[in-house]
Amino acid sequence: MQGEEDGGFVGARLDAGLRVACFLSPPSSEEFAAAVEPKNVPAVFRGVLKGSAASSRWDPLNGGLDYLLEKVGPDVPVEAMMSSTGHVFYGDLRSHERVAIPFSTFIHSCKSYLEHLKAASDSSKDKGIVKDPTCSEEMCSANSQDSQQLYLAQVSVMNTENKERCPLEVLKEDIQEPLFLKGKSISSINFWMSRAHMRSSTHYDPHHNLLCVVAGCKKVTLWSPSASPFLYPMPVYGEASNHSCVSIEEPDYSSYTRANYMKEYSERVILSCGDALFIPEGWYHQVDSDDLTIAINFWWRSKIMTEMLEHMDAYYLRRILRRLVDKEMNKVVQKGSFRHSKGSANFQPTDEESRGSQQFNLLNQVNNSGTSEKKDSPLQSLEPCTLQALYELMSLVHDSIEAVGQNDIAESTSQDAFSIQDNERNKTAKDDSSLLEKDPVAKIILPVEPLELRSMLLAMAHTFPRTLEALILNILGPTGAEMLTRKFDEMDQRTTREEQTEFYKIFYSAFDDHYAAMDALLNRKESFSFQVFQNVLDQYLRVHVVRPS
Repeated sequence: MQGEEDGGFVGARLDAGLRVACFLSPPSSEEFAAAVEPKNVPAVFRGVLKGSAASSRWDPLNGGLDYLLEKVGPDVPVEAMMSSTGHVFYGDLRSHERVAIPFSTFIHSCKSYLEHLKAASDSSKDKGIVKDPTCSEEMCSANSQDSQQLYLAQVSVMNTENKERCPLEVLKEDIQEPLFLKGKSISSINFWMSRAHMRSSTHYDPHHNLLCVVAGCKKVTLWSPSASPFLYPMPVYGEASNHSCVSIEEPDYSSYTRANYMKEYSERVILSCGDALFIPEGWYHQVDSDDLTIAINFWWRSKIMTEMLEHMDAYYLRRILRRLVDKEMNKVVQKGSFRHSKGSANFQPTDEESRGSQQFNLLNQVNNSGTSEKKDSPLQSLEPCTLQALYELMSLVHDSIEAVGQNDIAESTSQDAFSIQDNERNKTAKDDSSLLEKDPVAKIILPVEPLELRSMLLAMAHTFPRTLEALILNILGPTGAEMLTRKFDEMDQRTTREEQTEFYKIFYSAFDDHYAAMDALLNRKESFSFQVFQNVLDQYLRVHVVRPS
């Protein structure tokens, strides 16, 4: 794991099993294949390229620019990225363009920049000033002369997937493939070079990647694929679907609210000359390169992708989406695990809350005196906290029915009230937490223990059957339906088969049509699943879907 001594940081929410491993000496090919690659977690290998021909011959500070120019030749055309956003290269194709230039043009630009660096450094020494030459006024002035920066990004040295000639193929003679990659079917080797300080936007690659620094320094920030919701990947159907929408210079947290937490799920590593970083496929990374930094990278396909059978794609996709939906659903229903207070039974509803309803007066009497107009009322057996939850549910029903102009709870089974609320609930939420916040029934029953909820529902079925009917048919929302049925499952695990049969017989007896109650629960459970499904598609794929009618 990266530590403070080499400039790394570990996000507070990053799982220990996802932290970068650090190797001070390279592993064998067998160790890499058995213990590193299968984990799909990044790893740093220190000094892997030290002593290689590339690291000794390409160094810009030691004649490397002249060597590269002579080796490649002056007239060889290469494709460079030209950024209109200064030193930042975003994945969106609208923010940069690829231009064909002679390799010599780029190298001469680097030589000019290096001369300015040396001049700025000499000027500071003559004046007795000791400071970073890259921050000097002279250097800033030189850098500002060319606001449209060029970056040699992903220029092919070798490519087995593309039959076209690689422009920098001659450089392969200087590249020594790390021994632990032995046996890998390398699909491409690429050359990367920045003239001045450069930043690449956050993105992932569809291949395993070994990034090797030949000269200079790179700082790489990494995120696991599971952090995708915090990074807002571009739409899956877009040209830059593997890039994040979040600006690395000026992030718009008002539009991308989850991005506030992205740093907590990240880890940063610093790669010096000779170091290599294994970046597994799908891992997001953002790279800062120092002046005159050169790197090469090796790409190869993972076993998962090479062995995935095409006729199984649809099945894999459904399984993956189902797993993500289940994970997000569990996060929603497990939030806010607070408990109602089990203190004194002196919970006092206010006059405003009671509103003179006979049923609320009855509940008030039970709270205050522990007696009831009915002997052996199920209300008497409820815990104070459960009684409070019951009161909150009854108040919710009462207020909702009153809001639609129906004063008699016994006549509140109309679907009109729910249809308005259901349209609101079915709108896509910005994040899963709002699904719970928008469903008052879910918030009330969430902290109630399953067996306490069982007692409360039995009390409602005995004493307030019309209120229970109105609650389930008219007021219960998608999140509440999911939570209630999960509570039913927990009740079943803690009771006998006979007790289960008795409970459901009494519960459904409160409804004139118990099939309507079952349909309401199932329909709203499916509505909840679809809301979470929408959120999953938005967070991981940036796709929006409308539920079929």
